[in-house]
Amino acid sequence: MRAEPFSLGGMPALRWGRPSRRGILYLHGQGGSKAEAAFFAAAAADAGWQTVSVDLPGHGDRESEAAALVPWQVVPELRCALAELRGRWDRVGLFGSSLGAWFGLLAYPDAPLAGALFLSPVVDMEALIRKMMGWAGVSEERLAREGRIPTTFGQTLSWEYLRYVRTHPARRWRTPTAILYGARDHLTDRETVEAFAARNGCRLTVEEAGEHWFHTPEQLAVVDRWQRACLADLE
Repeated sequence: MRAEPFSLGGMPALRWGRPSRRGILYLHGQGGSKAEAAFFAAAAADAGWQTVSVDLPGHGDRESEAAALVPWQVVPELRCALAELRGRWDRVGLFGSSLGAWFGLLAYPDAPLAGALFLSPVVDMEALIRKMMGWAGVSEERLAREGRIPTTFGQTLSWEYLRYVRTHPARRWRTPTAILYGARDHLTDRETVEAFAARNGCRLTVEEAGEHWFHTPEQLAVVDRWQRACLADLE
């Protein structure tokens, strides 16, 4: 599918599909980019929705901004992006993958969205950070003392980030939402995503053979069926 590059609130963005008065903002996860939206955008176009995807800091055309992939930087950007999109579209939906879903939760808890689709969402960042601290053998006291600690698995633990997460929990979410979760997800526990879905009235689909990263042909077929069924339910 052809995509048109443009700038959305200062962020590099792609506009997918035919012009429409209905559109979906696509937020990728860590390691992704705006280009990965092609798979979803094709399904959205078939359902009459246009898709806009953006590069988060440190990704795609913003690789030099890796240090800015923090919620206090990303959330204001996403709020500006949504305000601009609401001037173009009558109805706006949201697709969030992994970390992108968590940023969406922080940015849009009260936004009048038509609906949301979350794939392998991070819904409790504090729980994830504490899990990574366990993997790295880092205590809270050490993290508070040193501030930032690189790990062998590629993540840098940050005391400032943990403090922000604790004061900005993603608890309230009013948008009708569908979630696809892989039972083999190593980042978010099943109990965590089930509790979030129950608390916020989300429609949760669990793929027993799914991982956090849906990437095999069989897993991608599951994602495609799921997203097409969810898009058909969006008014």
